Amino acid sequence: MGETHGLEQIRRALADDARLVERVTGTESSWEGRIFTAERIEVELADGTRSWREVVRHHGGAGVLAALEGRVCLVRQYRVALGHTTLEIPAGKVDPGEDRATCAARELTEETGLVAKRLELLVESYGAPGFTNEHTSVYFAHGLSQGPASPDDGELVDVLWVPADDVLAAIRAGLIDDAKTVEGVLAARAYGLL
Repeated sequence: MGETHGLEQIRRALADDARLVERVTGTESSWEGRIFTAERIEVELADGTRSWREVVRHHGGAGVLAALEGRVCLVRQYRVALGHTTLEIPAGKVDPGEDRATCAARELTEETGLVAKRLELLVESYGAPGFTNEHTSVYFAHGLSQGPASPDDGELVDVLWVPADDVLAAIRAGLIDDAKTVEGVLAARAYGLL
């Protein structure tokens, strides 16, 4: 079992990375799409050995947890990459140059018709830092009002309002397994917002 670290020790541990840094010695772009770019990167480790890393560069995403009267707003949609339907918080890709909170507010309205007076940052994360720089920010929506939904072309979603305790039970049962949704719900519960 390792040492017990306080917050300041954790900050120092993250800043002291000289022994772990991998110096980039070459990059090959292997594919470029609208959403992401794939690269093959040659690195030199601190001990002098060389290796290759495959990296996906992504603009990132933002999601928003909307809750009213103890119920959480989820969108039900089919995810072709998974081959099945998921339940997720409203979310989407950050457009180049777009602020993450603006993206979250836009996606909330597009997918559900909900408009938030204010967004509060709940959690930020890198979903798979071993191979991608995709960064996701999840917000909590305050002061909700209803307007018309306007999903993106080619996007079909159903909006469901699920009691917060049932969402937590579904997470525990593995029925809700989208990372940003799990992170957002658990953070909101930890912060006393759900």
